[in-house]
Amino acid sequence: MNIRFGCRDCWLLLCVSLITTTIGQAQFPDQQTFERYAKTSLEEFKELLSLSNDAHYLEDIEKNVQWCEAHFAARGFELKRLKTPGAPLLLGERKSNQANAQTVLIYLQIDGQPVDPSHWNQPDPYQAVLKKKNEMGAWDEINWQLLYGEIDPDWRIFARSASDAKGPVSMYLTAVDLITSESKQPNFHMKVIMDFEEELGSPNLPDAVTTYREQLAADMLIIFDGPRHITNQPTLTFGARGITDITLKVFGPVKPQHSGHYGNYAPNPAVRLSQIIASMKDPEGRVIIPGFYDGIELSQEVKEVLRSVPDDEEFIKFSLGIASSDAVAPSYQESLQYPSLNVRGLSSGWVGDEVRTIIPSSAVAEIDMRLVLESNPDRLIGLVADHIKKQGYYLTDRPPSKEERAKYGKICQFNANTSYLAFRTEFDSQVGLWLSKALFRAFGKAPIMQRTSGGSIPISPFVNELGIPAVTVPTVNRDNNQHSPNENIRLGNYIDGIKTIYAILSEPLK
Repeated sequence: MNIRFGCRDCWLLLCVSLITTTIGQAQFPDQQTFERYAKTSLEEFKELLSLSNDAHYLEDIEKNVQWCEAHFAARGFELKRLKTPGAPLLLGERKSNQANAQTVLIYLQIDGQPVDPSHWNQPDPYQAVLKKKNEMGAWDEINWQLLYGEIDPDWRIFARSASDAKGPVSMYLTAVDLITSESKQPNFHMKVIMDFEEELGSPNLPDAVTTYREQLAADMLIIFDGPRHITNQPTLTFGARGITDITLKVFGPVKPQHSGHYGNYAPNPAVRLSQIIASMKDPEGRVIIPGFYDGIELSQEVKEVLRSVPDDEEFIKFSLGIASSDAVAPSYQESLQYPSLNVRGLSSGWVGDEVRTIIPSSAVAEIDMRLVLESNPDRLIGLVADHIKKQGYYLTDRPPSKEERAKYGKICQFNANTSYLAFRTEFDSQVGLWLSKALFRAFGKAPIMQRTSGGSIPISPFVNELGIPAVTVPTVNRDNNQHSPNENIRLGNYIDGIKTIYAILSEPLK
């Protein structure tokens, strides 16, 4: 079968294909079975969530590594640590008993974002609590033991990494338990690679994939990470944007100066940095650095694929609390097909109760650029650097010396780093068709097919080095507060996630 997904007629052909290929397969477990297995897994899930997993602290990460070693080994996986200069990667392997079976590599993330407990509505972000929404729309804690009775799918478990991404880890282990209880096993070899530094940008992953290329060899890659489409329907995502970071630091006086004595005389670095940033975009949010969007051409076929995603643009804007969107592209899906330039943080002087009447000595902007497959990160970095130089700035990669301060009127420290590139897989690839069939069998309808996600995951090293296609299978609720205080996972999504992964494990790979 070689179906191209450029039009609605082709999509209908896929639906017919899914229906005809799933008729006659073994009976699929009922919803009560998945709920029962979800309940039995919750104490193990709670235990995993209790382990602090900020990758800045290797002693905490070691506890997570040991937990994974023990719990994957209990499911019959052979485990091996892949050493790196930082936290190890952990590779688990469970072989099929079928001859000539293909190998599926599965990516799981174990680490999480740092926490600031003062911004969480519970005593400890690593001690999971169960909550339900009250009539005012706030979340009230309820007794954890209620999980062992009738579950409300809208209840939520609040803890760091509940959704990003220990939830999918627990879903995967539970799905393995269920298929094992049925005396079944996948007709493919499973390799599971566990990443303990994803929130740091997986700095050691690219070299590790090269070093351990033979151990990681596979025919395809599945990523269990990320939120479903905003409608919370079954979703497959066939690509992700890469990411490049740029730090800009503009210098003023060598130390903060009294704004009365030196106002109108000593240049203010906060103002100058603001001018640099403002010069990069037009009032509608489009990057105006010449050449930034070069190479991005969306065919009518691609635009039709993007339009097939059932986004409610007005609801998205309402949810974000914005009246209008940036004008890079006419729709949300189309906007994700272009590289972005985002100011993710600004710092200069003091604010609030600590405000002072000073001219700051420096101002810092943290920028991230999300990359698409057509983006060359070195080229984009060069475009940004050249743009700043054209504003009259002397660029350096370190703090300026006294001599440089005396010589140059405008100085900007410029540091850039690319964590990983974008990737994209065709809808009609073997892995795409296989996963589509599995989700259709589980939910009785074709999944939402997204060409790419807006976020970045460290998958391009696998795609490029191993030469394999990759698809993300998102499972968690989109409103999960990932990377933020009060991260959570919806119980209905947790149960559906187990169902999703079970469907994949039990779908024959041909």
